[in-house]
Amino acid sequence: MSSRNEPAVGRKRQAQSRVRPDEAAAERQSAPHAGGRPRDPAIEEAILRATRKRLASDGYSRMTIGDVVADAGVTRPTLYRRWPGKYELTVDALLYGLREQRAAYQPMALDAMTPLEAFTEAVRRVDPRYSNPHAMSLHGNFMAEAEREPDLFTLIRDHATKPRCDELLDTLRHLQSIGAVRQDVDLDAAVTLCLGSYFGDYLLTGQDTPRDLADRTAGLLWPTLRADDSEQSSSDV
Repeated sequence: MSSRNEPAVGRKRQAQSRVRPDEAAAERQSAPHAGGRPRDPAIEEAILRATRKRLASDGYSRMTIGDVVADAGVTRPTLYRRWPGKYELTVDALLYGLREQRAAYQPMALDAMTPLEAFTEAVRRVDPRYSNPHAMSLHGNFMAEAEREPDLFTLIRDHATKPRCDELLDTLRHLQSIGAVRQDVDLDAAVTLCLGSYFGDYLLTGQDTPRDLADRTAGLLWPTLRADDSEQSSSDV
């Protein structure tokens, strides 16, 4: 029976027995392989990538195991040898993609940047689409299903949104510590505004992130954030 036709009471019972997504993933990663032929990492990667594409296009509720195995070019038994169900597969697919995205982030060379350059680069990195053009669709789908699947929404928030916002907040705190940003400024509000600029742009246009959006957002907010005695663009961090 496909997940679309699964009785509601069954879904409710399954949800009640779930552990947190990050805990479930850790348990599967630490569990030893039971024997037989070694698992092919390329097959697992194909399944995870197919799952992520389906999550972006269909959302969690509409995605079926049948769609995933067809897209990945594998059989149902191949998938079920690795994941017991759609929920566990989704958790691993999300964490897999988030690890890939974080690996694409290079450390910020703050010592080589002016305060405005550092702020602008941190604003650029808070974009959910920084390294994944389908990220907005994923975020939108899980926000829409937050009431039905709160654990998956929490996973996105804790492992995707929060790390990006923390990097921007840490950058602002650093700039504050060297006197480039005002001490009385609301840094949390600044981070929220920067993150919101990307969601607002996507909702208005439905297009990829404009190349100059980070520069425009940072340029608009910087006069409000910078200390009166801080050079706008030429001081060393």
